[in-house]
Amino acid sequence: MNKPKSHIFVCTSSRPNGQQKGHCHTKNGVEIVMKFMEEIEERELGGEVFVTNTGCFGICEKGPVVVVYPDNVWYGSVSPDDVEEIMEKHIEGGTPVKRLEI
Repeated sequence: MNKPKSHIFVCTSSRPNGQQKGHCHTKNGVEIVMKFMEEIEERELGGEVFVTNTGCFGICEKGPVVVVYPDNVWYGSVSPDDVEEIMEKHIEGGTPVKRLEI
């Protein structure tokens, strides 16, 4: 397995019992994951960029939360409409999207 250049974590409020409920889930967390998957595929970055849904990061008031590693950049109040900008500016361009950083 190749290590990714970037790994994107998206809170979907997943719970250990498999249920998805909570702030990020109700604020389109799953849709954000799907949008990242589409963008990664369209940009042919499948071997370089991974996306994973996560459980709660504990800062629900900032959700939906997206974290990009290895850059350790945290984004808050992300919407599906923000995904393209994150991909273009941060993942491909190397410059975090300041307006979304927390």
